[in-house]
Amino acid sequence: MKHKIKLGIVGCGAIGSEIARGCVSLLSDKIALIALYDIEREKSLRLSDSLGKNIAVNSEEELFNIADLIVESASGEAAGSVLQKAIEKTKDVMIMSIGGLLGSGGLLEKAEKKGIRVYLPSGAICGIDGLKGARLSKIRTVTLTTKKPPKGLSGAPYLKEKGIDIDSVKEETVIFEGNARDAVRGFPKNVNVASLLSLAGIGAPETVVRIVTSPAYTKNVHEVKITGDFGEITTRTENVPSKKNPKTSRLAYLSAIATLKGIVESVKIGT
Repeated sequence: MKHKIKLGIVGCGAIGSEIARGCVSLLSDKIALIALYDIEREKSLRLSDSLGKNIAVNSEEELFNIADLIVESASGEAAGSVLQKAIEKTKDVMIMSIGGLLGSGGLLEKAEKKGIRVYLPSGAICGIDGLKGARLSKIRTVTLTTKKPPKGLSGAPYLKEKGIDIDSVKEETVIFEGNARDAVRGFPKNVNVASLLSLAGIGAPETVVRIVTSPAYTKNVHEVKITGDFGEITTRTENVPSKKNPKTSRLAYLSAIATLKGIVESVKIGT
């Protein structure tokens, strides 16, 4: 009988909390959730208590020392440092704040050389499996159109930089159009999917992103179009926003739980 994977979660906000609950309710036969850490200790204590466990640790260092697999669900700013520490300590890691890996100084390449497994869930979009296959031939274009209600974009650095009052938008409006690198920089908490598409496809400078908003929107919608020698892929994912954080989608954390499930199962479905 194989030992359970000892899992630690860095970041106990909306996504980290749901991943933790998924581990306890769905994956407890193969995954042991043993550590929770958040820079705001009250969050890890509250989550630990809600799970009926005593697993809130005092430091990220402590979590890394006892866990086999680390899940980052903190922030784009934390993603790079978590991956760096995983490389140093030879620990496998799942990164949720994928935007934090763009321009991270080749950390993914370093992880590859050291044999660290890095898991990047598909998150709130569909079509990544097709894109991975298409990349083995020639891809010409990758375009992402993200549609979110105004509250799902509030607080983004790009809005402040351009002096855009998101609450004053009265009709469907294109807020941003550019490449994925600029989109992630301007909307770090809103378009992780742009980072994932970039890493899976033709890179951030060549991946086109459009961000659209309207008071009439009630869902986070991601439309992806990919063209290349293989043909054409078009997907549209209509996501229900997380009740606790409208900036993210429920499918984002469900995808993370499914990724963990795939890690511990012997039968692999899909690319």
